[in-house]
Amino acid sequence: MLKKEREQRQAIEMLCTDMLVPKEHLLRKIDAAVDFARIYELVEDLYCEDNGRPSSDPVVLFKLVLIQHLFGIRSLRQTMRDAEVNVAYRWFLGYTMSQKLPHFATISYAFRHRFTGEVIEGVFRWILEEVAHAGYLSPEVVFVDGTHIKANANLKKQVKKAIPVAAKRYQEQLDEEIEADRAAHGKKPLKKDEKKDDDGEDRPSAPGKEKTVVGSSTDPESGLFHKGEHRKCFAYEAHTACDRHGYVLETEITPGNVHDSVAFDTVFERLRIHYPEVQVITADAGYKTPWICKQIFDSGRIASLPYKRPMTKKGNLPWYEYVYDEYYDCVLCPQDRILRYATTNREGYREYKSKGCDCQECPVRERCTQNQQHTKTVTRHIWQEYLERAEDIRHSPLGKATYALRSQTIERVFADAKEKHAMRYTPYRGLTAVTAWVKLKFAAMNLKKLAIHKWRPFLLFHLFSILSPSFLYLVCQRSPFAFSQRGFFDRLPALFRESGFFC
Repeated sequence: MLKKEREQRQAIEMLCTDMLVPKEHLLRKIDAAVDFARIYELVEDLYCEDNGRPSSDPVVLFKLVLIQHLFGIRSLRQTMRDAEVNVAYRWFLGYTMSQKLPHFATISYAFRHRFTGEVIEGVFRWILEEVAHAGYLSPEVVFVDGTHIKANANLKKQVKKAIPVAAKRYQEQLDEEIEADRAAHGKKPLKKDEKKDDDGEDRPSAPGKEKTVVGSSTDPESGLFHKGEHRKCFAYEAHTACDRHGYVLETEITPGNVHDSVAFDTVFERLRIHYPEVQVITADAGYKTPWICKQIFDSGRIASLPYKRPMTKKGNLPWYEYVYDEYYDCVLCPQDRILRYATTNREGYREYKSKGCDCQECPVRERCTQNQQHTKTVTRHIWQEYLERAEDIRHSPLGKATYALRSQTIERVFADAKEKHAMRYTPYRGLTAVTAWVKLKFAAMNLKKLAIHKWRPFLLFHLFSILSPSFLYLVCQRSPFAFSQRGFFDRLPALFRESGFFC
């Protein structure tokens, strides 16, 4: 038996490479789904046809990187080792078993110096165009969230550094509305001095103001991340938007210490440019801020946001017991005392204060305020009406239905990216390199999903033709568009019922 095995190792056979790749292999589905010749158009300006040495095929280089992200291979070196012996990889690249693959250094150099972020963005958009052309893209409802990616940085190599404090993008608009609100209440304009941000830190009115943060000496562009039970680490965060089918539409990479609401502006701006048909934005409680709600509703869209727990002191009276009277512009406390308008502060909050004489003998004063003057202050943002609109939508059937899909859409995208496509840890350093790495990974995930969606109708057709020829005949008779890519699946349950397939 052992002798026979040794003889078989030396056997020579005439085989076609196509015969060795399984018919259901993922790379076969991808090869049938899109035409990779489009990559030549995207990189045409980067090559010269009549000068220099012959270059490696750019399609092959991109296919090798896509293989890495499709199968969750952690390094490009390991991808090349696998491609040397994997028949399916060679078939996908168009190489025979005896042909020599490009060197690892060639691919690495091309993606570090030649294929810039613009080219990678073009590949990302091209795959989304293919998805839209196939009819699988549904950007009417968009799901937004962020996930952290551990950076290639040692936690022990920490340094304190001073960075400039960036003003909010909407600060000018907020300042104008604050002054208008103060003028409407008969208040004087605020003095132009140093202002405070939401965290209570100084926000400069002029450039040059700095604050001290903890950074990494290994990867200075990463940010220190620590949340809940997670271990403290340097990380990046991928702020991502997807549709109801799980196709990634946009992504923005920031340091790990940047809040979700800060990066939302960039993601939302790109969504409005590329997908004007967006109608509903669904996100978690971290995005429930006055500015985010304002820009969503002002753009003619709907914000589907969850309940956000109020950040009040434990044991105090709940916030909803203080009722705002819009007609008289005042607040009523649980003991039916009136809190009248006092001022509008620099952060855009109207302050409503009670009288000390009213609160001094109040039976619930200890649960209401610990102010030495025995006064209670309730704040209300000048854009609070947008938060109230979002709260009304939360209780509507639309809000409940869209938010319930988060676990099946954006959360599933992050789970697949980390479990199947090795996105927990990035081997790259710097925002530019990590952004390109993440976009290529999401492009591969979109391509994989598109290939599976396109392959599925053929499988169902084959299954139904075997199991029930009569059902197949009824479907074709009653639905002329039965096997179109969207119509078939949309009408499939009804067709099952009409044909009596379960009878």
